[in-house]
Amino acid sequence: MPNISSLRPRLFAASLTLVSVLGPVAWAQQPPTVRIRGTIESVDGAMLAIKSREGTDMKVRVTDNVAVFGVAKTELSEIKPGSYIGVTAMPEPDGTQKAVAVHIFPETQRGAAEGFRPWDQRAGSTMTNATVAETVKGTDGQNILVKYKDGEKKVVVPPDTPIVTFVAGEKSELKPGAKIIIFGATKKEDGTLEANRVNVGRDGITPPM
Repeated sequence: MPNISSLRPRLFAASLTLVSVLGPVAWAQQPPTVRIRGTIESVDGAMLAIKSREGTDMKVRVTDNVAVFGVAKTELSEIKPGSYIGVTAMPEPDGTQKAVAVHIFPETQRGAAEGFRPWDQRAGSTMTNATVAETVKGTDGQNILVKYKDGEKKVVVPPDTPIVTFVAGEKSELKPGAKIIIFGATKKEDGTLEANRVNVGRDGITPPM
């Protein structure tokens, strides 16, 4: 009968095999998320009927503790060194990002989704969530240098760029006619969608990000 010490290498190898097998399975089971832009058509309890910007009819159930944030218009002057912002932009040939929308995060959301990534606001668009390092008036608008943990981007903000900020909202704002964006609705195993955060345009604003 083998002793304990002789079994240890085999047990260790078996545990590594189990981890290598179960690891990808566990990763694959992470529920996918869906980004939704559109207009609330109707509300039935916790269920929102939404007409997406593509014209698709969608049903999204909000959680009991859903966080509602208003997307409110603000001014370019509110973007200062140290501000944590999200920049929806189009890449320029010289490597800069030309903003098509900028949203200012409240301090409580500093660090949210930090980094640079492709975005789906329009074909080829990008999103940069980062801290403003400096801002300088330029010939084509405001020039902003933003820095995130893996790098930095130079952003040009033209004068007509929508500038918005997130403000605390109420569940009562989830009503027919409201323009919304849900960054990450969770797709459940039965195919239904669930959201724990909904961003609602204030004063007729369509969330521009």
